[in-house]
Amino acid sequence: MTWTFGTDLAAYLALARPAVAARPVANTLLLTVTDSLERRGPHARGSADPVFGWWTGPDAAVAGALLRTPPFPLLLGTLPPEAVRALGRHLATEPLLAPVTAVNARRADARALAAAWGRPARVVEETRLYRLGALTAPDPAPSGRVRLAAEADLPLLLNWTEAFNRETEQPGRASEAALRDRLSYGGILLWEDAGRPVSLAGFSRPLGGACRVGPVYTPPAARGRGYAAGVTHAASGAAYATGAREVLLFTDLANPTSNDVYQRLGYAPVEDRVRLEAL
Repeated sequence: MTWTFGTDLAAYLALARPAVAARPVANTLLLTVTDSLERRGPHARGSADPVFGWWTGPDAAVAGALLRTPPFPLLLGTLPPEAVRALGRHLATEPLLAPVTAVNARRADARALAAAWGRPARVVEETRLYRLGALTAPDPAPSGRVRLAAEADLPLLLNWTEAFNRETEQPGRASEAALRDRLSYGGILLWEDAGRPVSLAGFSRPLGGACRVGPVYTPPAARGRGYAAGVTHAASGAAYATGAREVLLFTDLANPTSNDVYQRLGYAPVEDRVRLEAL
């Protein structure tokens, strides 16, 4: 049983992707980040080289994976408990992992990793993964209508994505290339009221049969009117229309309003993840 680390995307795709893709719901983050690197190059999420890792079990089969795209945290997929414990030791000894100061992992794995890491760390974000059951329209329905975002909306999309990242304390900057990629398959919807955009929702390409909705953003002045529910409902339906069998989304557990809205639309909790930062 061993970890293998490297910077070769092709090797990661060949050796680790089948194991990751076998669990598309729990590994949705790994799948979408990997897809962005494959489509837009290794620096799609930042100027530094990404780092990849995969765990080989006692049967010589890959049983889980991780990746890091600086400045984002080390991202763990589903892993056996022994792989998490071993990773804690590697964080202190593996040169490719030396710069790691933050980790995004399932809650139980984060606890085990923190214990094995050997350095103090704190939870700075708690999120919950939801899976859509029966899609339910918002009641009452918000005023306005949904439309596809278009090339002419790019300045607005960049502005709102930057605002979303600031509010949620996400590293990195909004990427025009990433937004253009989403526009290419109809992956961004805008809710309009009285002829002006008031909310947006995006969704990923279906990977392994799963699509993930996000981000969802409404400017502060337009909140409290149901626009986010309306555009999320529309994006969820559009994600199904791409052929996805599973539609997912993440929420910030510190925001009870959004968690309530998504559950009323038909989403049910799957598991929690946390972001750890070393002290």
